[in-house]
Amino acid sequence: MLPSASILQQIGLGVLLAVAIVWVVGLARLLRQGRYESAMWRDQREMRARYAPRGRFAPPSPGGLPAQPGLLGSVPRQTGPAGPPSECVELSAAERAAFEGLVRQLTSRS
Repeated sequence: MLPSASILQQIGLGVLLAVAIVWVVGLARLLRQGRYESAMWRDQREMRARYAPRGRFAPPSPGGLPAQPGLLGSVPRQTGPAGPPSECVELSAAERAAFEGLVRQLTSRS
């Protein structure tokens, strides 16, 4: 105990330290959950739970399947060799003029 601090000050210091520790632990967990590896691990764990082999007539366990599928941890890339091929469409002169007019109209509003 600190001899120069009252009991209320010491209690306040203890509460402040406890809140700081809880905040640091919560922040660390939040940052860890955002990592790519953690997201992949969560997705793999969910897929194992969803498609785990069960007995032929065994009902699924109540906690085995989520009610709604969770969001993906990350969105896969849409470009490059793994993504769809890029498309290119040639515009006619009238279409190009109409598009330029639309762009001028939209940029003049901002």
